[in-house]
Amino acid sequence: MSEVKLDTDGMRYIVLFEQITGASPIDCMIDDELNKVTFVVKSEDMGAAIGKSGDHVNRVKSMINKQIEIIEYSDDVREFIENVIQPVSIKNINIEEKKGKHIAYLNVSAGERGFAIGRGGRNIGRVKTIVSRHHDIDEVVIQ
Repeated sequence: MSEVKLDTDGMRYIVLFEQITGASPIDCMIDDELNKVTFVVKSEDMGAAIGKSGDHVNRVKSMINKQIEIIEYSDDVREFIENVIQPVSIKNINIEEKKGKHIAYLNVSAGERGFAIGRGGRNIGRVKTIVSRHHDIDEVVIQ
């Protein structure tokens, strides 16, 4: 796993998240443009992070007044990519090394390509940012 650097807001949100949920996130990313905070948690903490009927997520959401996204971390890069890009279904993930860079090629159905890429490449850019913070992946490409 790569070293994750957090700013003070990210650390503040992690402390609040831990206090409310009892789960310890391993990362926190803030997207002010989308008014959203994304937490990456270990698989064993997913239940605690969400809470019964989403109670914990809803409490955090109301306290910070932002949308909340929780992503399950995995040491397996392919599984982690699938967790990050949900609800898009990936048919195949091929990881190649070209000119010293690791590139993940994601094969998705034609009907989900637009959603996977997002308006202006927003979704695929988010996937690349999150995945590269935790694994040795330099680029993510939708095929």
